[in-house]
Amino acid sequence: MFILFLFFFGLAAGSFLNVVIHRLQTGEPIIIERSHCPKCRNILRWFDLVPLFSFFQLGGKCRYCGKKISVQYPLVELATALLFVWVFIWQYPQFSQFKLDLSAPYLLDLHFFSFLYYLIIISILIVIFVYDLKHYLILNKVIYPAIVLALAYNTFMSIEQKGFSPEAVALMVNGWLAALLASGFFLALVLASRGKWMGIGDIKLAFFMGFVLGWPQILAALFLAFLSGAAVGIVLIILKKKGLKSELPFGPFLAGATILVLFYSHILTDWFFGFMMC
Repeated sequence: MFILFLFFFGLAAGSFLNVVIHRLQTGEPIIIERSHCPKCRNILRWFDLVPLFSFFQLGGKCRYCGKKISVQYPLVELATALLFVWVFIWQYPQFSQFKLDLSAPYLLDLHFFSFLYYLIIISILIVIFVYDLKHYLILNKVIYPAIVLALAYNTFMSIEQKGFSPEAVALMVNGWLAALLASGFFLALVLASRGKWMGIGDIKLAFFMGFVLGWPQILAALFLAFLSGAAVGIVLIILKKKGLKSELPFGPFLAGATILVLFYSHILTDWFFGFMMC
């Protein structure tokens, strides 16, 4: 079954994303250098690298030095696998009964191209979510290619669907409108607070979100991000994990809100406008 294949592929992709997240911080080559323990630097064998299984088989510790392995690794692997499956169900609701054959001819059509695009978008958002959560930073080497990809896809699909017509231009303008208004809003916050409320990376992430979601879905995503960020901040203050002046990375809330609005666009957009009109 394709969906089972996709789940295991998502686990493997999540394992790779963990490598990307770690090596973006250390500056190590992402592809060339073999996987190793970040603490003792012993080269890991294939049986140490089985996604999800190896972590639990080793009891969450390195086989060679006995140091603890971050729970980030199995969580990212599992989250990636589940989100990949959910992208498939979202893109192909007719196959939600899990009866798809791998040789299905539609795998080569334009719809499948969109499916692959959203798998990449989800992967980028996972990297941004985890990296910003750990390091309070959204890297240019991640967000700039993401913006180019989203812009290129938005342009290509607009022309593919509507040709060189006013309707195609309207679709492209929709993405630009969402991107510019969202990033402009964050730019205003950065300037007003002199960088105390938001960072430059959040401006770039909002620009990326605009092309991914379009207008007016971007409004629902931003509102959901601020709402969830405020809720988590209040809980952390109550638990005395953070103070009123403590920093809290906002990228994870923006990335998480983008994923939710992608999957539940109409529901969350209608909820947002209903809430605003109350």
